[in-house]
Amino acid sequence: MGLIDNSYLLGLFGMSSSTTSGLGATGASVPKPRTQPTAPWSTTVEAPEPSALLRAALGGRKLINESQAKVDLGGTSADYRKLFALYNGLESLNALVNRAGTKGVPASELSLIDKRFTAGMAELSGWMQTAELEGVRLTQGVTASLSKSTAAIQRDSAQSLTGAIHEGRTDQVVKAFEGDVSFTISVTKLRVTTDVDIDLAEMGGQTRSLDNVLRFINGKLEDAGVATRIGREQIAAQPKTVQVGDKTVTLPSGADRWALMIRGSVVEDVSFSAPEENDAIYVTQGAGTAGGHQFLKFDAEGGGASRIGETHWVDGRVSQTNLPEGVETIRASATAPDGSVWVLGDLSAGGDNQPIKGQRDVALMRFDSAGRLMMTRTLGAADTASGFALAVGADGRVAVAGSVTGGLAVTGSLGALTGKLEGDDAKVADSFVTVFDAEGGELWTQRRGARAEDEATAVSFAADGTVVVAGRARSAMPGGGPLGNWDGYIQTFSQHQAHPVAPVTARLEDIVQFGTAGEDSVAAVTVSGSSVYAASVENGRAVVRQYALSGTGQLTLSATRDLGAISGDIAGIMVEDGRVVIAGTTRNGALGGVTAAAAHSGGTDAFVLSLDASLTAGSGDRVTYLGGEGDDTVADVKLHDGQVWVTGQHDRPIGAKDDAPRQAYLASVNLSTGAVASSRTWKGDGDQAAPASLAIASNGASVLDRLGLPQGTIDQSASKRLVDGTSLRVGDQFTIAIDGGRPRTVTIEARDTLQTLARKIEQASQMRLRVTVASEGGYVTGTEADGETRTTAGGWQRLSISARSGRDEGATLSAGPGGRDALAGLGVSPGYIGPTSSEDDDIKTYGLDLPATLSLSTAETIKAAGERIQAAMKAIRDAYRALAPETAANANRGPAPAYLTAQIANYQAALSRLTGGM
Repeated sequence: MGLIDNSYLLGLFGMSSSTTSGLGATGASVPKPRTQPTAPWSTTVEAPEPSALLRAALGGRKLINESQAKVDLGGTSADYRKLFALYNGLESLNALVNRAGTKGVPASELSLIDKRFTAGMAELSGWMQTAELEGVRLTQGVTASLSKSTAAIQRDSAQSLTGAIHEGRTDQVVKAFEGDVSFTISVTKLRVTTDVDIDLAEMGGQTRSLDNVLRFINGKLEDAGVATRIGREQIAAQPKTVQVGDKTVTLPSGADRWALMIRGSVVEDVSFSAPEENDAIYVTQGAGTAGGHQFLKFDAEGGGASRIGETHWVDGRVSQTNLPEGVETIRASATAPDGSVWVLGDLSAGGDNQPIKGQRDVALMRFDSAGRLMMTRTLGAADTASGFALAVGADGRVAVAGSVTGGLAVTGSLGALTGKLEGDDAKVADSFVTVFDAEGGELWTQRRGARAEDEATAVSFAADGTVVVAGRARSAMPGGGPLGNWDGYIQTFSQHQAHPVAPVTARLEDIVQFGTAGEDSVAAVTVSGSSVYAASVENGRAVVRQYALSGTGQLTLSATRDLGAISGDIAGIMVEDGRVVIAGTTRNGALGGVTAAAAHSGGTDAFVLSLDASLTAGSGDRVTYLGGEGDDTVADVKLHDGQVWVTGQHDRPIGAKDDAPRQAYLASVNLSTGAVASSRTWKGDGDQAAPASLAIASNGASVLDRLGLPQGTIDQSASKRLVDGTSLRVGDQFTIAIDGGRPRTVTIEARDTLQTLARKIEQASQMRLRVTVASEGGYVTGTEADGETRTTAGGWQRLSISARSGRDEGATLSAGPGGRDALAGLGVSPGYIGPTSSEDDDIKTYGLDLPATLSLSTAETIKAAGERIQAAMKAIRDAYRALAPETAANANRGPAPAYLTAQIANYQAALSRLTGGM
């Protein structure tokens, strides 16, 4: 028997020899044997038909099935079977994506495809958490040596920047300083308040330039012995572009703009006030064709002037502020006791420092009187949520009501869990109500849903703190009874706290469900004394109900009044001086059968209807119609000191298309007479101005608006709790695993900050990860004792996660369970963090970058999902190549994997038998 050529065995492991001797054939070349099984993407493998893949994917069977994965070469690593099974699963998901992206697919089929895709992604996530590979490392997320959270917490700052008040040189006259400009700066230190009166008339004939006025003001502050100063901040001019035909033309930069900078001290509280103040009217509106939103402020007495950079000024407007990007819809606004304004909307995307977890979340934004965004609170919904109603109590508490789909934890004080994660598997919307304290900290959340879909559309506070929530449901609410189709409902909740530091909890006290066999919904609710008033549209008719509210929150029907066919909708209901006021939109020129103070003008008109508080018909009942010959709408209404303020769209041509021009209006109606007291209209960018909400602040407008300065105390600190500053909720989780080890769970608690979470992550990673709190932005406040290290304030802080220095191991972060994923709220991508390769570690890491939140709900998400899946399939092909035995020129270092060691032993035993042990 001839000798076995060693090059044959060497070739099995990627090595070669210049001479070969075959079995019985000297000098014959032996083909290099395969060292890897044939991959499913190989050109030698018949690709499955797309239609077959789609049918299999829609059939509900497992997408990742290791037993079905074909491995055509024995004695190879078990990793291949896992990789091939995963690849086959991704092919099935890709078939769903391709079908969803096909034009003309029916909506019902798209819904089924999206549902199956979501289930497939959940299957993939579960498989990834349990799959153990020996030769490569796979993670559903990304691979990185450093990861930073996009979620950030704002640092305390004693500096506060206004909007631009001047354009040009600092030695030129500033228009905002002209006329009677006098106000007071109050500085409080150690509970002692020093009032510094500023009156520019004292400057005499001196030019009221930015330089001179600031020198005058700061001289007053210095004489008063306070550290606070007012400075200036340059806003560099930017080139402008205009479209001329099919060309974009860049215009020269304009003059530099200047804003005021309040430079306070960490030991001083600063507030501003003015001797003459009027009521302020705040209007939020959609503006422009790109979906932007604005926050407008009006002086109820008129006047005002257009400020630097503002557009489409109208008499009485004193400021215009653009809302942050990502705001999809504005639904309500209300004034807080301190004069600030809460605005409720929906977010389709979080800001740069506050990512949302699902597709859409509720945003509660707080603005100061100058229109500056002070804070944003999100609900933290895992899937989708919408906020429909907002109320502020006399104690400053804020109630938000709406609908939510998917997981949302019921919470108590400081986010303490008082119930299970509700709606984790819900596919229809449920009603929710969340109550925040005056500073924006969540007190409690209740979610109560019917078997079919339901939503909360109105909310109000009673004098004793009872929260009254109203809405509509397609079936029986818990404790209620259905009447058919959509029904209206009212719920009452009480709030309890055993002692001052105990959790605040909420309890449902009563529920009533009412309506017709048609479509019914409560549009507005309010509480006056011990009476609850609800305005609803029931089977096309406007109906007002009065309920007696007991001290224990029980509701008893007192009166009902049918106002007739509305052919429109209701925007609000209010009570003042024994009169119930309902406002909305109608085509009915005889609504309620009452006297018209101003007649209907045609199309849909806005209406303001005044009734006796008993709902009994009387001679004092009257209605005022507002509008032109076209369609007029009411977006929101507020009653304040005998004046009914309404805002909406004015005199739009009947039958106008969605992209036709929209003009906004703001009007006031005298409650006693029904006469229109004031009215103004305005346009928006791109001829699009669509008011969304309205709020009124007593004595909220003054000369300070011209200067961009806010009334009241400037807030220098922000909450450091993660549940306040991010979309995280108590109970959210993620896991950390060490190379095949059992994952350790990190859970968000009520009092967690960036610092406490950093310690949790380090401990869960067994100190393989180094987690720090990185500061960004801000300003220098001084130096440390060493004279070199600078101290800073302001800006933002976020987590920075990396492998600990001197260690070659990392850790894998995985998303939390459905509805409670903390990584999404932190803005941290799941995946492996650590060295991706090193001299001592030949196991390479591959990230699939497949977020569990991928969906096929829109054209944009379909495109994104397809791109992600294609990239993930490439990553698996790369991992396959990494498993191939290397050539002698690039030999493996370190111990061989167990499967390769066993393979070598088998070949050596075969060689020994063939050669007779020679």
